[in-house]
Amino acid sequence: MRIGIDLGGTKIEVLALGPDGAERFRHRVATPRGSYAGTIAAIVDLVARAETAAGGPGRVGIGVPGIPSPATGLMKNANSTWLIGHPLDRDLTAALGRPVRVANDANCFALSEAVDGAGAGARVVFGVILGTGVGGGIVVDGRVLAGKNGIAGEWGHDPLPWPADDERPGPACYCGRAGCLETFLSGPGLESDHARATGSTCSPAEIVERAAQGDVAARATLARHADRLARGLASVINVLDPDVIVLGGGLSNLSHLYDEVPRRWGRYVFSDRVDTVLVPPRHGDSSGVRGAAFLWPET
Repeated sequence: MRIGIDLGGTKIEVLALGPDGAERFRHRVATPRGSYAGTIAAIVDLVARAETAAGGPGRVGIGVPGIPSPATGLMKNANSTWLIGHPLDRDLTAALGRPVRVANDANCFALSEAVDGAGAGARVVFGVILGTGVGGGIVVDGRVLAGKNGIAGEWGHDPLPWPADDERPGPACYCGRAGCLETFLSGPGLESDHARATGSTCSPAEIVERAAQGDVAARATLARHADRLARGLASVINVLDPDVIVLGGGLSNLSHLYDEVPRRWGRYVFSDRVDTVLVPPRHGDSSGVRGAAFLWPET
């Protein structure tokens, strides 16, 4: 049996897959934000629940917002900052009493969608996370491309490309710089942009609802977000030239992005036309946890 854990900024999900690939158990709990020990304990508890419900032990793969450093083994680049500097894979191995495999959550998402999701059959798939943070994962010929430094696909901490004067230097980012794509394109980034423009604090869902009701300011916020996403993905296309880009995370549910972003990115891509397609995930917000389980082979 394979067990996947999706460790997110707001929730932790577990999925148990039987030897036949069928789902045996699934459950979510709130992430104990700010507590490293609490996070370890929550994962151990979820694995125990999965094994009890599924009737046996399993191999555990974990998708995390960040990556263990190839140099030190300590977590880095996590917007769940309480994980940074800890040997998460070693601590979980000790706590669970078995080897675990840890990978970036965007890599897990991209792997799931490339194997049998919206990117199935494509040679190069770029998986995007637009949620509490912004991340990306690259799958080539069905295999995750991690990179020499373990950061392949981490476009969320590139600066916003082709910024306008009023977009510089950009909002401060937890990474210590300003103007990172994450500060514009994440859920909190969308909320902050709307608040800066209007003085009103609204969730992404409320912004979408107001826009649908004709609110001019809300429509302008969504248009700015779509154009910034188009610029960010154009820079990815210029470097990677993927067949398919799959959006994941909570903001992947913004249906207008699939028309607006491709309509806008052509002016930024260094090509006479853009054949890359932008698609929603086939497995929705389950892709991360499925990809974590896929970190272990079927046999």
